[in-house]
Amino acid sequence: MLKQLQIENYALIAKLDVHFSNNFSVITGETGAGKSILLGALGLILGKRADVQSLQNKDRKCIIEGVFKIDEYQLNSFFERYDLDYEDETTLRREISPNGKTRAFINDTPVNLTQLKELGSSLIDVHSQHESLLLNTVEFKFSILDSYAGNVGIVNEYQEHYAQLKEGKKALEDLLEQQKQSKLDTDYFQFQLNELMEANIQIDEQERIESELKVLSNAEAIKEKLYQASLSIGGEESSVIDKLRSITAELNSIREFSSELEEIAKRLDSAFIEIGDLSAEIENLQESVVYDAAKIQLLNDKLNLIYSLQQKHQVKSNEELLVIQQQLENKLQGIILIDESITTAENKVKSLEIKISKLGTIISQTRRQAAPKLQAEILELLYMVKMPNSSLEIKIEPSEVPNQYGLDAIQLSFSANKGGALQDLSKVASGGELSRLMLCIKAMTSKHKALPTIIFDEIDTGVSGEVADKMGVIMRKMGEKMQVISITHLPQIAGKGHNHFYVYKDEKGGITNSNIKKLNDNERVDELAKMLSGAEKTDAAVENAKELLKQ
Repeated sequence: MLKQLQIENYALIAKLDVHFSNNFSVITGETGAGKSILLGALGLILGKRADVQSLQNKDRKCIIEGVFKIDEYQLNSFFERYDLDYEDETTLRREISPNGKTRAFINDTPVNLTQLKELGSSLIDVHSQHESLLLNTVEFKFSILDSYAGNVGIVNEYQEHYAQLKEGKKALEDLLEQQKQSKLDTDYFQFQLNELMEANIQIDEQERIESELKVLSNAEAIKEKLYQASLSIGGEESSVIDKLRSITAELNSIREFSSELEEIAKRLDSAFIEIGDLSAEIENLQESVVYDAAKIQLLNDKLNLIYSLQQKHQVKSNEELLVIQQQLENKLQGIILIDESITTAENKVKSLEIKISKLGTIISQTRRQAAPKLQAEILELLYMVKMPNSSLEIKIEPSEVPNQYGLDAIQLSFSANKGGALQDLSKVASGGELSRLMLCIKAMTSKHKALPTIIFDEIDTGVSGEVADKMGVIMRKMGEKMQVISITHLPQIAGKGHNHFYVYKDEKGGITNSNIKKLNDNERVDELAKMLSGAEKTDAAVENAKELLKQ
């Protein structure tokens, strides 16, 4: 319930602090005194958009704050979901700066408007005189019936699964489109991959082949040069080895005479051994170099294949070719994974379809059972508000396909006149009739729907006299179970309130301000008398006002 509403620097309100109780309260006042301003300010802490033009003093910020008692309304999950501090008495605050910047808070923690609006919708149901148009919306019709039938929980579960089903179907469509495109690419990707795999590309292969081809292509010249080198080193008289042997012998004969000669002799010994090894290696290499035309052809073919693949894939190295090969493997593997993902997505869609079918069937059954009872109880209330000849039909039929509301289509037909044909509400009901019908519906659903507070903004438009009196009775009865606030211009309704607030304007320092005060018993009599007789209250009006308060 709304315990307290504080408003500062908003429209005609400089500063205001109102305390409400948990029953039926009425708000009256002259036209333009500021009743709608109260609702506008309340709307800001319920998540509506702000306008800097609403600031009374453009140099100061506007602050709207509402304190709500919420311990009976099971809202803990909301606070857990958004990591907010839960308090039995929760404060919603909205600030509007002169520069147009706005901030919102729940229990002093900053929140966005979506979060504020979500919580606000669980705290207050504001019904204006224009809201009767909601009766023509499918969503509102289903909400009436489901509230009465006790379907709110299962409908929420159904709608969660339905939203998941829509997302699942969209994901499946996207995967099927990917699969369609992928199948066009599969053969091409597979051909390219096979070509690279058959080539058996190695990272350093190109450089190795090019080097080997140089040797094979010049085999005769290389073999001849190596042969001559081998002869010069050790294969003929006066060869390098023979000369080194002679020099070594001579130095060995004198090496004992000094350490320097000893060192030189040792180095010559090493050189003699190294030259001998080189001679053997050159001879072996010379014997291994063989001109092989077949091998040259084979290597040329492989090298041309490498060049061709590099050109085809617009790269310059084998390393890059291997990267492309891996990419092709990944693409083909991805296509396989798409097939697996499609199977998973199809199974998910089927599972969700089964779930919403089961839940939808249960919802349909309870709706069909509840509809006649709801019709009867609404008609009973319509009789109270002097619409005894009304006819109402809530018709539930199977929907062609599941929708966000279930497996049903709903039609609400109404006639306010005896013998009148049942037709759509927009065609058969006047404004006053719609207001009475909406009040009766709200009275019925308020017993079943967990809304802490309901506010009626001139729902009595278009009615008067005994009808207004009966509407007041209904609101007062609602107020025995929940907090009800009615902004009204009819004394018959105002007299039914457990509490009576009066909105008025005064002027100070050339500035007009709106204020509100709670009336005591004597002030209530005076206000009701004025509402009955006009600005000049009469004795008869006073007596009539007292009677209204006794009823």
